[in-house]
Amino acid sequence: MSGHSKWATTKRHKAAVDAKRGKIFAVLSKELTLAARQGGGDPEFNPRLRTWISKAKGANMPADNIERAIQKGTGELPGETIEELTYEGYGPGGVGVIVEVTTDNKNRSASGVRSTFTKHGGNLAQSGALAHTFQRRGQFLIAREATAEDPLMEVALEGGAEDVLNHGDHFEVLCALADFDKVSQALEQAGIPVESAELAYLPHTLVPLTDPDQAQQVLRLIDALEEVEDVKNVFANYDIEETVLSGSEG
Repeated sequence: MSGHSKWATTKRHKAAVDAKRGKIFAVLSKELTLAARQGGGDPEFNPRLRTWISKAKGANMPADNIERAIQKGTGELPGETIEELTYEGYGPGGVGVIVEVTTDNKNRSASGVRSTFTKHGGNLAQSGALAHTFQRRGQFLIAREATAEDPLMEVALEGGAEDVLNHGDHFEVLCALADFDKVSQALEQAGIPVESAELAYLPHTLVPLTDPDQAQQVLRLIDALEEVEDVKNVFANYDIEETVLSGSEG
């Protein structure tokens, strides 16, 4: 989804983190295991693992849980086979939706994602259907009060970022996938706190939603998908003006 939409979603989720804590821990555990399996259990030499440890700590995941998840990845403890899957589909109004899943049961994940699309007026599409609608890039979202624009731009660009966007209430830093770890490390070393750091699917164009009911349908679909077990990320190419949402209230 757009940077603005992703930022709004990030802030909403922070407010509801306690209610979703069990699901968040389950997703984090799988990501930690997968990262350790692919790059080793030492975060100093495994940037992906370092990123997920930071996210786990930010979500107040107990240190014992983090250590067990890493040990499953390194083989020190028995663990399940974990896969990364991506589903593509369409929501109301033709909005494109990409769902990222980390799972130990792909049949369960596929069933949950498919039924959620159907229940909320959408449908799954074939793999690759949205290949020309989204581009994969590294994306960092940083609160406006966390830093000033000039020092952020200096740190980010020297670290390999392609662009730094000022959205008023937050900054968005974009980079190529290959430079994600370098930019992440540059921000970390500069002491700049990051609200969200993702290998994101960013839309080339946005679908404007001007009908209040349809806009609410899309938001309900996104929220429902994010509640599905094993789902770690949802990206969509919608654009909703605040006046449209206010028109649906009451």
